[in-house]
Amino acid sequence: MNRFLTLTFKFLPLLSVAIFTACSNQNNTANNPNAGNNSPTATNTDTQFAAAKGCKNIGILLPESDSSARYEAYDRPLLEKEIKAVIPDATIQYANANNNADTQQNQADAALTKGACILVVDPQDSDKASVIVQKAKASQVPVIAYDRLIQDPDVAYYVSFDNVRVGELQGQYIADQLQKGAFGLKPGANLVMINGSQTDNNALQFREGALKALQPLVDSKQLNLVFDQYTPNWDNARAQSIMEGILTQQKNNVQAAYVANDGMANTVIAALRSQKLDGKILVTGQDATLTGIQNILTGDQAMTIYKPIAKEAQATAQLVAALSNGTNPGGVVNGQTALKSGGQLSSALIAPISVDKTNVQQTVLADGYLKREEVCNGITGDTTGICRN
Repeated sequence: MNRFLTLTFKFLPLLSVAIFTACSNQNNTANNPNAGNNSPTATNTDTQFAAAKGCKNIGILLPESDSSARYEAYDRPLLEKEIKAVIPDATIQYANANNNADTQQNQADAALTKGACILVVDPQDSDKASVIVQKAKASQVPVIAYDRLIQDPDVAYYVSFDNVRVGELQGQYIADQLQKGAFGLKPGANLVMINGSQTDNNALQFREGALKALQPLVDSKQLNLVFDQYTPNWDNARAQSIMEGILTQQKNNVQAAYVANDGMANTVIAALRSQKLDGKILVTGQDATLTGIQNILTGDQAMTIYKPIAKEAQATAQLVAALSNGTNPGGVVNGQTALKSGGQLSSALIAPISVDKTNVQQTVLADGYLKREEVCNGITGDTTGICRN
């Protein structure tokens, strides 16, 4: 199990803004003996990002639009809106990698060539994106890792949700339902885990968090873990075929499905529906997508994780502004995130929220993340009454 990534909240004061204004690359190495050695005490804010001073040309690179609708529907417009709110005359270069790490590297090269002086990168591959960070560093351009971690100690900041906590909420939901006997769950129930992409650090952390709640139940035989694998590229179609194979192998004897996000959950539900098992097996999800919320209202999906992307975009914009203005980002940075190399990244981490049929109204609808009209459009079999009012 991948336990090398942990989030430690310290709420320490930030280093002085003089780090940004007084240090040269040579002095950075001299003043910080840990610079470049990836040690746990090395910090990213020691690096001078001279190109960021007064920057008004920002590159936004997102990873894909295949597995989740969030990137084009929410992240892109929210990032553009929030960055222009803090830097009104900003020019934004946008690109989507369409699930190809090489494409994303080429897009980063193009953005730098066109004068981008701050990059906001949601990596398609957490390891390969290190190349982007190093090329940007050579031009003294900072990279903010957005939503997904980039495994590189020279990342300026990391903005995301507490991803281990996301998994904990998913796993604890299954544990709680087992204790209640919901969904017909009994000791010895068969559990499958359909995880996200192994090249996405978030997927590793989701699984890590989920197993904090689930592993003790597996060890005590209260749950029987019959499948636990990653799904390349968060591929929804692959998730469906995986679930179909599991149902065949287990002769439909499955009682709970930990599914890492709503996109894959929807296709897992399709596999269950073909065996007339939809609504009878606990299915988790994440992202509070329109389809995910609709599946919760109809009873086909038990829960999802709501991650207020607007707050993530706001925090990112504040860090962009701090880099451009040469100012201290203050309380935006509230934690540290460990790299597998042993280093730490200064991080802005936002709390996720567990959502099921009992609090859809109080969360995603109350926040305006989704509108009742769109959630209820064309839906049949609402079990909550939200669409009948």
